[in-house]
Amino acid sequence: MTPLLALREVSIRFGDAGAVHDLGFEVLPGEVLALVGESGSGKSVTALSLLGLLPDTATVRGSAVLSGRDLYTVDSRELRTVRGGEIGMVFQEPMSALNPVFRIGTQLTDAVRAHRKVSRAEAKRRVRELLELVELDAARVPRSYPHELSGGQLQRVVIAMALVHEPALLIADEPTTALDVTVQAGILRLLRSLRDRLGTAILLVTHDMGVVADIADRVVVLRDGRVVEQNTVSGLFQAPQAEYTRELLDSVPSLGSGPPVRREPVAAPLVRVTDLEVTYRAGRGATPVRPVDGVSLTIGADEVLGLVGESGSGKSTISSVLTGLVSPSAGSVEIGGVDLRRADSRQRREIRRQIGIVFQNPASALNPRATIGASIAEPLVVHGERDDHRARVAELLTAVRLDPGWRGRYPHELSGGQRQRVGIARALALRPRLLIADEPTSALDVSVQASVLHLLAGLQRELAFACLFISHDLAVVEQVADRVAVLHQGRVIEAGPVATVLGSPREDYTRRLVAAAPVADPRRQRERRAAWQTLARTEG
Repeated sequence: MTPLLALREVSIRFGDAGAVHDLGFEVLPGEVLALVGESGSGKSVTALSLLGLLPDTATVRGSAVLSGRDLYTVDSRELRTVRGGEIGMVFQEPMSALNPVFRIGTQLTDAVRAHRKVSRAEAKRRVRELLELVELDAARVPRSYPHELSGGQLQRVVIAMALVHEPALLIADEPTTALDVTVQAGILRLLRSLRDRLGTAILLVTHDMGVVADIADRVVVLRDGRVVEQNTVSGLFQAPQAEYTRELLDSVPSLGSGPPVRREPVAAPLVRVTDLEVTYRAGRGATPVRPVDGVSLTIGADEVLGLVGESGSGKSTISSVLTGLVSPSAGSVEIGGVDLRRADSRQRREIRRQIGIVFQNPASALNPRATIGASIAEPLVVHGERDDHRARVAELLTAVRLDPGWRGRYPHELSGGQRQRVGIARALALRPRLLIADEPTSALDVSVQASVLHLLAGLQRELAFACLFISHDLAVVEQVADRVAVLHQGRVIEAGPVATVLGSPREDYTRRLVAAAPVADPRRQRERRAAWQTLARTEG
């Protein structure tokens, strides 16, 4: 079959630094080719080069032939017709790809008219077709602003925008990384359906090997800008050729392969939440919103409790109550025997001192103008610690397996995994009794994720702090948690030991979550996909 896209001897440099070296692969019509590798491997750089979206400092050599034309040699006018016309692009973060001040309908209509001379009425008809194609409400969504839609709905809008002119090639750059497992499963089902119905080829850029197993036909593995392996998806998972590929696959957490032995919960919980309710009132006459509705749970003093559920289930609201950022409407929250609703200012300050937080995105959690040493020492300064800050920072850097000599470095000089280690060190600066880890590894590559999880689990065992681990990745929760609580529409519908809840769930919702979690095995993933679709139809 004649390739739709063929890259030959592609090299990309930024000044003296080489990002891609003699890269070559093909994308066939109607196939899904996955481009995988860790951060810095050249995946996104290669994808962006096809659309001429690299900065002026980049130098590109080689050829990228799409339907007989070399994309690297066409002029800017012709390249504009390729963008959105022959190649559609789906970015990782849909909120940043859409203008927050314009309605969805306006943005899609403008996209339609960008390449076609059609009336506004014709453009609106095309918008309706596109929204129906991506299975969105064609009456409500055009009137909505981006902030009024969920993450999954926004990603479908971005896919619709990429399909405006029925491109032959769709580039999807980490299209499901920030999504819950059930939403992710829905997006992958949509991409498969579009490929089958429209014959669109898809170049999938991802580090999620479960997603690769679910949707890809062939795989190109990159490392340091070089191809280390090209294989069919079944061949890659059954008999990987390169040692690096085997290392990648070994790093992938898989649901059902978690540690078999768990500790028993301690007798006296550090955290006790009873009948917790949180109500938001949007304004006079507006219907109150209750993101948390009667939640009860406990966290042992040396226990890891996993909190799972879809977006909007109440996970982050509960963590905000524990940290004092949100006041409960009803119920009680006790930390170390102190009820937050009855605590005075001195007690509240002491409780805040006992809580450390590890955030989802380490890049945005650190001050880019402050050294990592200053960032780690910040909690010590805020809470008036008079001990030697330099000694404590050195101790913390050593604990998270970083060189104490790096205290003078800035966040941009570290990798994503190293920045997250800094975030963990800062969270532990005041020797907290409770650590809240909110999606601490979702933005990391699989091998980096594995090292951070191993570090976090080791520190928890060593320092014996309680941990609330919030994640949409059930395989990750299985790796680190002792018990798990499943949230649905603000309520805990199931809780218990990890092996019981995730291995033999009793609730349909939990079974659907488990079935939606992708695994890095194409055969098992086909079976799980079928199970998830059956459960979704039954629930619907």
